[in-house]
Amino acid sequence: MILLSILSAFFANLEQKTLQSDFSVSLQDGQQVTENYAGSITMHGQCFTFLMGDNKAAFDGKTMYAYSPETEELTLTEPTEEELIESNPLLYAKAVADVCEVSEQPSKDGTQTIVTLVPADQSQGVNRFILKIRNSDLMPLQLEVKEGMKTTLLRMIHPAFTQTVPEFTIEPEETTFVNDLRL
Repeated sequence: MILLSILSAFFANLEQKTLQSDFSVSLQDGQQVTENYAGSITMHGQCFTFLMGDNKAAFDGKTMYAYSPETEELTLTEPTEEELIESNPLLYAKAVADVCEVSEQPSKDGTQTIVTLVPADQSQGVNRFILKIRNSDLMPLQLEVKEGMKTTLLRMIHPAFTQTVPEFTIEPEETTFVNDLRL
């Protein structure tokens, strides 16, 4: 499947600039909202840092860092490609775009494009992935992932692109136990 213009430009933009945003996540089972979370993300290419509550995760292109405050443990792994795309919905969209039916349509006011990805194989996993992108700067505003009766809705809050590329690591504190599972 050939990616359409806005989606292709959006993915190219994520390779060249750093996205920084707070976000809110709502999980729904059927019509009922079951959980709500808030957090922040910084992303450049496939590298990212992710904060939700006191939990932190980062990927520097090779190593995944996951910090759990309950156990004061920092776990280091080298994720497989599949594990990596499961940890970041924007990477997931990029990875599956060529095996999906992809459509783009303008929002009612024309300031956004709604990109829908529908996997050819509907028998398992994600049934539909919807990404709202602001046209003026290719900024992601909302992601919706439907998996059976479950829906995950991620809304970006004050997203911005910068030219600065930060360190995508988590440095342990003195009392942190480091669990290095890299091979």
